[in-house]
Amino acid sequence: MKKRFKYLTLGLLLLSGATLQAQQNIQFTQYIFNSMSVNPAYAGYKGEWFGQLGLRSQWTGWDGAPRTGSISIDGVLDPDMQRHGVGLQVTADALGPQSANAAFVNYALRLPLDHSGEHRLSLGVAGGVTQYRIDQNKLSAIDPDDPTAIGGTTWKPDIRLGIYYSNAKWYAGVAAHDLFAGANSTEDYVLDQGEIVESIRRNTHGYFIAGALFQIDRGLLLRPSVLVKDDFKGPTSLDVSAMFIFNDKFWIGPGFRTRSRIFDRDYSNYSVDKLSSQNSVSGIAQFFVTPKFRIGYSYDHMLNRMSGLQNGTHEVTLGVTFGKLGRQILSPRFF
Repeated sequence: MKKRFKYLTLGLLLLSGATLQAQQNIQFTQYIFNSMSVNPAYAGYKGEWFGQLGLRSQWTGWDGAPRTGSISIDGVLDPDMQRHGVGLQVTADALGPQSANAAFVNYALRLPLDHSGEHRLSLGVAGGVTQYRIDQNKLSAIDPDDPTAIGGTTWKPDIRLGIYYSNAKWYAGVAAHDLFAGANSTEDYVLDQGEIVESIRRNTHGYFIAGALFQIDRGLLLRPSVLVKDDFKGPTSLDVSAMFIFNDKFWIGPGFRTRSRIFDRDYSNYSVDKLSSQNSVSGIAQFFVTPKFRIGYSYDHMLNRMSGLQNGTHEVTLGVTFGKLGRQILSPRFF
């Protein structure tokens, strides 16, 4: 028999203004440096083998706050033509008692649209599996006399699709994640201990990314970008940023994240105040220590009454380009 339980996770849900389900899709402020986490068609874009490690600590200072780690590698199988991109991304995400560990393999068919290969249209697909887990040892029951606690694990396969166009001046792409979500029934969310957990129920998500590159002055470039995320049920999430690039080595700029009522849907649970409470601003920086090695850092600050109760969100990335010994390394790629 299905039972309902309510738990406290040290104020996390009060801070987020949402259920655990709202955290189901990992967000990275530094997606602008490596968009494979958003769009599988990005795999192999740099034309070199590229590895990245990312660590994200959200709402620091709160026990049980979201923590995310990721490691990825992608490149091209045919260095001369660069038509076949492949990649692997592994992520570990935790929010209070709930965690999700995922691994996805990416493939992108990179079609040149001109003789030089500067203009390309990529078609991408990713397949993988996610392990969801509820750690009952991290739960605190509201009713201390209730001896029962939810716990256990379950595994869910999924696929992602994407299209990505790029040239030297701008890029744009669309992608869809959680395409198996519509085929899952309630019983698919039963943990191995027999409990149904609605917080791991998936929704299909759509993504749109775009950006451009402008010459401001000698040695100074501007790279604005936008990311739109939508689960086709609730408000639309919008990320915008503007990076200033100095001498192709040092990047710095602001970002802004918000949720908006763009489409006509049932927003009964999303008042204007609740949407605005999820706004945040960020500062983003990236430095190429060498042509092959880069370091990125970003800080997110929420724009609501809870901002003073935690220490913001910190994200660090390390990226390495792997090239053959003696191979000429091109200037850092801007997208």
